[in-house]
Order: sequence, then C-alpha cells, then structure tokens
Amino acid sequence: MQRAQLLIGTVLMLIITFMLPPFFNLIQKRNGPVLNDWVLAAIPPHNVSVAIFAVIWGMGFYALYRAMEKPTIYITYLWTFIFITILRVLAISLIPLNPPPGLIVLTDPLTAVFYGRSTITKDLFFSGHTSILFLLILCLEKKSDKILATVATIIVACLLLVQHVHYTIDVIAAPIIIYPVHRVVKYLLN
Repeated sequence: MQRAQLLIGTVLMLIITFMLPPFFNLIQKRNGPVLNDWVLAAIPPHNVSVAIFAVIWGMGFYALYRAMEKPTIYITYLWTFIFITILRVLAISLIPLNPPPGLIVLTDPLTAVFYGRSTITKDLFFSGHTSILFLLILCLEKKSDKILATVATIIVACLLLVQHVHYTIDVIAAPIIIYPVHRVVKYLLN
C-alpha cells in the first residue's frame, strides 16, 4: 500500500509541478488590490533571500533524512503537499492581489525550475514557503524535530515579511489552512 501511495503521489506531484509555470505566468498578468498591511508598513524591506532559502533547504534535507528512517513521514508530506498546492492554485486564482509595496524578489536557483524563468510576485495568498515548513511540524514525529521545524517556520515567516514577499495575512493564513488539510490527508492515508 505504501509503495502505491508513494508512486502515485510522486507521479501526481510531477504532473502538478510541470503545470505550475504556465499558471504562474498567467497570474502575473492580472491586477488586484494592494492591501493596507500595517505590519509591513512598520518593517523596512531588506533582501534576506539567502537566509530564507538556507532555512527552507536545510529543513528540507533534514526532513528527508528523517523520512529515510520512516517513509510514512514522506508519504504524508507528499500527499498533503499535493492538496496544498491545489488549494494554493485555487486561492491564488480566486484572490488576485498585487504585491506588497517594497517587495524584494526572492531568488532561489533551485526552485526557478518550477516557476519558470519569469519573476513571480503575485502568488500571494497563502504563503507556500510558510506552508511547506509548517507542514514539517505536522509530519515530523520526534518532539525535538517538531521544535526545530517550529523555529524554522517562525524564522522564515518573519523573514518573508522583512523582504515584503507576502502580506501578513498570507503568512498567518498558511498554518490555519494547512492544519485541517493535513488531518484529512492523514485520515485518508490510514
């Protein structure tokens, strides 16, 4: 059963991944409102891309190490990530927003493959970066791992705001949306 979940999930994620660049190019052409975000207004923007991706990729590799010890961690993460990605596409489609004032574009050569060559700044509601780290809190099993993932999530959430990549609501909404999705996926996998 786990082998089938892994294989089907991996194929689905690859299909979704290859469909994302045209979607992101499409949303870049839309206009939406600029939100009045008093938190961002109080934070001068700085480029902290290196720190953001150091934490994200560091936690990603750490979680992969843990998943090699216990494959159910990866399977649960994979399937929840599939549903999160679908939800993000729906949310971004239904809630067009222009980027926050002072946005400094995130630069990560590893994920540029998924986003295409264009700069993407309108994939706002809800934060994918916050989502992927918060999901690690839910999927990792050891208490120390959960604490590490929590610290990483808080750091990245704050740094995304420092770089003005997301509105505050994008970052806050991510865990609120991710938690029930994870619960449903975990129930369905069992």
